[in-house]
Amino acid sequence: MKKKNFFEIIGEKTLRFFEGIGEVAILLKDIFITLPKVFRNFHLTTQQMLFMGVSSLPLVLITSIFTGGVSAVQAAYQFSDYVPMRYLGTAVGKAVVIELGPVLTALVVAGRVGAGIAAELGTMKVTEQIDALETLALNPIRFLVVPRFLSGIFMLPVLTIFSDFVAILGGLGVSVFLLGISSYTFLNGLKLFFHTRDLIGGLVKAVVFGGIIATMGCYHGFKTQGGAEGVGKSTTRAVVFSSVLILISDYVIASIFFG
Repeated sequence: MKKKNFFEIIGEKTLRFFEGIGEVAILLKDIFITLPKVFRNFHLTTQQMLFMGVSSLPLVLITSIFTGGVSAVQAAYQFSDYVPMRYLGTAVGKAVVIELGPVLTALVVAGRVGAGIAAELGTMKVTEQIDALETLALNPIRFLVVPRFLSGIFMLPVLTIFSDFVAILGGLGVSVFLLGISSYTFLNGLKLFFHTRDLIGGLVKAVVFGGIIATMGCYHGFKTQGGAEGVGKSTTRAVVFSSVLILISDYVIASIFFG
């Protein structure tokens, strides 16, 4: 067998990359075409909302409280001798609402939910359950993908709101009990430069991140081949691609809203 040279390998990788982009675009097109039929089986969407939202809440809250705490510690360290501590609440609030809340929540959910979606659909693919649905004239996009997609774009903003609130409480607790800053000073700084645009920008990010997590989980689940080993690879790819796309889209949305 002839060994491939460097340029042939690069060419194959490039073709595979654009092929993947096309397949994801087709999947998104099928999702939006099928969206009007979602209310016929809305119980499937509510089940996924419980899985993505309620079940993820404890992990998100634990992550958030320490995120807010470390934000307060780092901001106080950087402010020392340069910026008055009355701006500590401002720094923590903006960092959490604009960036840390949406991004860290999305990465945590991608690791938990994105992997779960890919593993579940991947197992259905290799055991031919998805083929069985098509044989029964049931659309897999309608019954498997759309409920997960809607759950992602609805529940991630809700999780982000909880994350923002708990992270700010964590920053407040650290400021009061460890840094010796009064709660009045912290909360007054929090309100000082708060803009509605900051909150809206963070929630827009969360909607996009939720769609990315659901789409990548479903796409890699549907592409699974090779039994249990293939399911493991699809799960890994779903988490990796979701995380990378979350960070890329974070930059794009931030440039649009705050650039």
